[in-house]
Parts: sequence; C-alpha cells; structure tokens
Amino acid sequence: MIAMSPINTEDEILREKLRTLDAEFDREMRARGFDPAQAENVALPSHLAALYAEREQIKAELEEQGETND
Repeated sequence: MIAMSPINTEDEILREKLRTLDAEFDREMRARGFDPAQAENVALPSHLAALYAEREQIKAELEEQGETND
C-alpha cells in the first residue's frame, strides 16, 4: 500500500473544500439573481463576500503549495 505524504493529503483536503465552496458560491449567487462569472464586478452581500474571500484564500494556498512542491 502506498502511503500519501502529508502535503498531498492537505492539498487534496483543500481541493475538496474548494470544490464544495465553488458549488455553494455558485448556488448562492444564482439564488440571488447574480451571474457567478461576474463575482469580481458586483457588490456582493456579506454572506457571498465571505464565501468569495474564503475561495480566494484557498486558491492562494493551493498556488503557494504548488510553488513549494515544485
């Protein structure tokens, strides 16, 4: 059995969390009549802004990990 390194496990956890947040953000945006593709161009209600910020933070963490793993 191949053991996964802690970095890969953490990376996968972040990717799964990002997928979940992406789906929730998309659903919430559409429920409020927004186009998710325009998230950067509209003033978001606080709940959506929090989801957006969390998504961006996870994306940054994944990019940072990718740089340190190379």
